[in-house]
Amino acid sequence: MLPLLYLPLWFLRSVCFGARRPLQTVLFISDRCNLACRHCSIYRSANPSVKTYGQIREELEYAWRLGSRFVDFEGGEPTLWRDGDRDLNSLIRLSKAIGFYSATITTNAQMPFAGSEADSVWVSLDGLGDFHDAIRGRGAFDRLVKNVAAARHPRLSVNMVINAGNYASVRETVEFARDSPHIRSISLNFHTPYAGTEHLFLDWERRAEVIDLIIAMKKDGYPVMNSVSGLKLMKHNRFSRQCWVSNFIMADGTRLPECQGRAAGVCDRCGLSMAGEMHAVFSLRPDTLLAGMKLRV
Repeated sequence: MLPLLYLPLWFLRSVCFGARRPLQTVLFISDRCNLACRHCSIYRSANPSVKTYGQIREELEYAWRLGSRFVDFEGGEPTLWRDGDRDLNSLIRLSKAIGFYSATITTNAQMPFAGSEADSVWVSLDGLGDFHDAIRGRGAFDRLVKNVAAARHPRLSVNMVINAGNYASVRETVEFARDSPHIRSISLNFHTPYAGTEHLFLDWERRAEVIDLIIAMKKDGYPVMNSVSGLKLMKHNRFSRQCWVSNFIMADGTRLPECQGRAAGVCDRCGLSMAGEMHAVFSLRPDTLLAGMKLRV
């Protein structure tokens, strides 16, 4: 079934019949990484988990049976993944053979990824220059810029996680995304304070100020992926959650019906803007519905 048919049917089943079938799967294929970012709660430096091709195939088949039709391969750093002569493109082709409509990768862009067969690529960009390097390590920003330019992927976007250390770089980062010929859009999220990273949480007053800035820039034509309706909800976080829209399969194989934030007890301080976006979708906000269609179709 084509996405243009599946998406409205999925929505009707969810709203009218209370179905709780995921639409997207976030599949962590490894927690091996080539960086040690200050905000990360996934990376493991010792004995990282690296799934086999067979394990990932079984997990993709499981997710497809649940109803998921979009998959995001994540890590660690997913471009490091290998199983014999198979690489990340092998997993993208596998997902399509199973029936997924699109496959996305999220990368730190520290290694070349030209030739990626992903339908879309999300690059983690946490500010310009020193702001990015303060989180991800010296030289990380320059390597990112070089590899993004070399990739020439037609559907490459960047994702910024805003925290107490980099919020002053939001404007210039959004401007960078607009001015780059290699970047299609930018998604803005806020740091979620998992254990050990609480010092990076941006206080609510500054968060509201930053959101007002992002909304103003979006209205001025900057390529902000977030919808205005979704952004406004993130000012206060007081809305019902539809986080079951994405199921998560962790690097150790743990299968979660929703974001791991609930088990960690951080939903009240969640910074993942997709939470606001999904509530706005189920509230039938036109701008969010349009943003979702641009993202998924």
